[in-house]
Amino acid sequence: MTAAAPTLIEAARRLADEVLAPGAESADREGVSPAAIAEVKRSGVLGVSGPAAYGGAQAPDVVAREIAEILAGACCSTYFVQAQHHTPVRMLATSGSPVRERLLRPLCEGTLLSGIAFSHLRAFPRRPVRVTRVQGGRRFDGRVPWYTGWGLNDVMLLAGVTDDGEALFAFADAREQPGLRPTPPLQLAALTGTRTVGLELDGLVVPEEAVVWSRPHEEWAVTDRPKNTNPNPAVFGVAGAALDLLAAAGDAEAKETAQVLAERLREVRREAYALVDEVPAGECLTDRLAVKTRAYEVLRAATTAALVAGGGRAFGLGSPAQRLAREGLFLVVQGQTTDVRSAHLRALRG
Repeated sequence: MTAAAPTLIEAARRLADEVLAPGAESADREGVSPAAIAEVKRSGVLGVSGPAAYGGAQAPDVVAREIAEILAGACCSTYFVQAQHHTPVRMLATSGSPVRERLLRPLCEGTLLSGIAFSHLRAFPRRPVRVTRVQGGRRFDGRVPWYTGWGLNDVMLLAGVTDDGEALFAFADAREQPGLRPTPPLQLAALTGTRTVGLELDGLVVPEEAVVWSRPHEEWAVTDRPKNTNPNPAVFGVAGAALDLLAAAGDAEAKETAQVLAERLREVRREAYALVDEVPAGECLTDRLAVKTRAYEVLRAATTAALVAGGGRAFGLGSPAQRLAREGLFLVVQGQTTDVRSAHLRALRG
């Protein structure tokens, strides 16, 4: 663990306690605010995985996971907006593209916040976003179905597929411009506050120096597929927040239930992270999926228990219990792949 890691975890806790948790219901109903994002930028958490040479903390994954849990448990909407930022940082850190020198330091230092627009690559061989070479750069056409943080992000990591089957990633400014238009905000059952839109691409041209990665699609997919077999740390963060709410309900039954579920949560968390840390990413996929579905079971039990303990009051929009329950449902389908869906449905069948 780097020397900066404990300080960064404490900064995340302060951000969660002083900014995110007090504003969570407002963010859920009205949208994540620019003021909250400004505090996220100031906190230093955006650089947790960035290289030290560019102003990042270069902290180990265990630190990044703990910070993710802390932020998600406080306000899943704000967590999810900032969560998009870390993939662009990691990709730039290993890239030799000219855009690395322009963007990596401000992304690590929190001057800039990045979004991502590439989940549609998982639809291949369909090509929702097509990339063609034009004079001086690359042209993007098609539709990005899901883009989080519109109006909050400064830049985006945008991807599409070329005619010869390459997945190509490039940076673009996260604003309406010739060839790029956002849809109206998507109305979601949970995390509507993340300011998620679709992106209509009709001849968006980015300069060649903005291209950060281009490889055959299968080369990208081989590294992407195993990632979604592991639980998102946010699952543990939201479940933990629900159990804290349950334990504070004030009666012995609620506290005993919280204790039992907390032990289940600790066990599945330990197993999940052991697989991440100790087993190569492409191995033990069946075991990873089994642990992931068990994590969902604990999440569902924790958020349901918080609702039960709160009774009718828990359904008021000012109650954290109903928000946590909806955030839990969101996390069940976030980043879902065919393998994850199949494993989860089999588990539900018993």
